[in-house]
Amino acid sequence: MLTDPDCLFCKITAGEIPSDQVYSDEYVVVFKDINPKASVHLLIVPREHIKSLNELEEKHDSLIAHCMRLLPKIAKEQGLDNGFRTVINTGAGGGQEVFHLHIHLLGSNDLGDAWF
Repeated sequence: MLTDPDCLFCKITAGEIPSDQVYSDEYVVVFKDINPKASVHLLIVPREHIKSLNELEEKHDSLIAHCMRLLPKIAKEQGLDNGFRTVINTGAGGGQEVFHLHIHLLGSNDLGDAWF
């Protein structure tokens, strides 16, 4: 599995930097965003270092499917029964700040204009 020794999220998924984890398996780590935009704001981060959506390849299909199927499960565990929002920022122009693919999972009683 590819990792980047200088990547913040690679260090978090490896356990080198602490995070407030809510889920972990062999493919991903899910933890609370340190700058939340909603009452529930989680990051779903693959353990494999993939810079962004632009770098996805066919070999990542099962990983991405795993992430997509995991999102509603995690949302339900967080009490988001009325719905949730997912966001993937891609590239600097798309608002990506950490260049390791990740999915934002946001939810609250009223998301309103909570956006990036």
